[in-house]
Formats: sequence, C-alpha cells, structure tokens
Amino acid sequence: MHIRRLTPADAAAFQEFRLAALQESPTAFGSSYEEELDFSQAFIEDRLAARSDRGPFGAFEGAELVGLIALGRERQRKLEHKALIWGMYVLPKARGNGIGRTLLLSALELARSVLGIRQVNLCVNANNRTAINLYKSVGFEVFGHERGAMLVDGELHDELHMCLHLSGG
Repeated sequence: MHIRRLTPADAAAFQEFRLAALQESPTAFGSSYEEELDFSQAFIEDRLAARSDRGPFGAFEGAELVGLIALGRERQRKLEHKALIWGMYVLPKARGNGIGRTLLLSALELARSVLGIRQVNLCVNANNRTAINLYKSVGFEVFGHERGAMLVDGELHDELHMCLHLSGG
C-alpha cells in the first residue's frame, strides 16, 4: 500500500471511488450519490488540481484506489486559520490494515506544513465509533454534537464536530 496526493490524472478513479463510497455509506457523507453523479470531468479535475494548502490523498494497493481523504481549507480571511478533513473513506475489503490512520496522518502532515493553519476540523457520524476512535487517537476532540445533522432516506443522523489544534500553525 502506498499513499500519494491525487492529481487531475486520477479524476476517473476518484469519481468512481467517490460514487461507490457515497452509495455504500450514505450516512458518512454530507454529499450524496445523486448530487455527485453528474459532476463534470473538468469539475473533478479542478478538485484534484495541485494546491499547496489543500487537496486529496489516495491509498493504493497496486493500481487500485482503496482509500481516500482530503484536506480542505477555509477561504475567508478570518477563517483561513482552519482546515477541514472531508471525504474520508476506506473500502470495506481494505479496512483494519491501518490505511485510514495513514491517510489521516498524511492529511495532517500537509496541514502542519502550511503556514497559518492552526486547527483542523471534521464532522463524523455520531454512530461511527471506529472513525471517532481513530480521530481521537491522533488528538481530535469533540466540541459539538449536532442532533439531526443529516436526513438520509427519511432518517435523522447525528454528527459530532471534532477539532485538532495544531502547535505553531
């Protein structure tokens, strides 16, 4: 398994992976399969374009994309000290091998390398104990519990808001 930043050349693999993740685990994402199904190739390539302060990482076993995480960054001047984790997902067949942790640490390494980023935030389904434990194990702390944060197939799902404060950011 190896981890690397994704590039526009990975657009097709990224889109296929992302759509599969949205179908397999709809309660893990704020976005939906239906919303992302018709994203254009140009839109996806822009999402994967090289930026020094944000971007997606992929975990590969051979040529197969088996895990994904992305680091975003707030764009407004008063908020740009904050980054966010989004799109975290590991294929069920690849879970339990440390891929999620390695992806998370890669995204956090990028956040720590960017001058001005002082904290990293994320949201996680309140019932996803595995993910919550992973995030806590690297220092994230819960700062909020949003009841009914998402409505998926008529059912409300709570989310936890978590934050990791970086030193020296």
